[in-house]
Amino acid sequence: WEPESRTEVRKGQIIMEDSDDDVPQLSSETLKALQEFRLEQHERELKLKEIVEQNNSEEVSSFTFGENWQLSQFWYSEETAVSLAKVAAAVVGKRGSLALISCPTVYRHIKSIAPDCKVSLLEYDRRFAVTAGEAFVPYDYQSPLDLPRELGSQFDLVLMDPPFLSEECLTKTSVTAKFLTKHKIILCTGAVMEDLARRLLDLQKCSFEPKHQNNLANEFCCYANFNFDDILSNL
Repeated sequence: WEPESRTEVRKGQIIMEDSDDDVPQLSSETLKALQEFRLEQHERELKLKEIVEQNNSEEVSSFTFGENWQLSQFWYSEETAVSLAKVAAAVVGKRGSLALISCPTVYRHIKSIAPDCKVSLLEYDRRFAVTAGEAFVPYDYQSPLDLPRELGSQFDLVLMDPPFLSEECLTKTSVTAKFLTKHKIILCTGAVMEDLARRLLDLQKCSFEPKHQNNLANEFCCYANFNFDDILSNL
């Protein structure tokens, strides 16, 4: 989707008041870092193209894309992604069903832990269509029910991580989650969303704290409507 004129708060962004008269100027160091980031993205895309052309399905499924900050992408740490995948696998069972909303880096871990689990990856970034294949479902939170009807109430668990820390984003993503799930939901989002998560989805804050590869400015939490911490501690 195209960003709207109003400001959305990204997960890794500190909430600040900006003056319309102040136009930020990028320092030479920041410009250099941005150029390096774009170069790294380009190199990753070339590497993926090479893997696809070689028809190496194993390498494709394990390929990791770089973060796209414009899409508010901040990848989980390896430990967090594995922990979420392990809990999800324990909840749904070996042949259960799981929907991932805007948390694409969990996909390869769940497929490794529970290869027979039915997984659908709902994601805006179409790069992941390459790695997820038929499991990829194009998704834009601004159109929360623009999904195949047959996905309704089909998933034992929904794991969601809305891209923006805003009431609108969580509210619309929650509409999607309630459409997909039979009951159970895991939500990873900022601590500032706790009250809204409780009101919208009846979720409770967990002791488990999600971590990211690059530390975020905002406190991040995990919420669920079942005994997430007990399951994790017994794995």
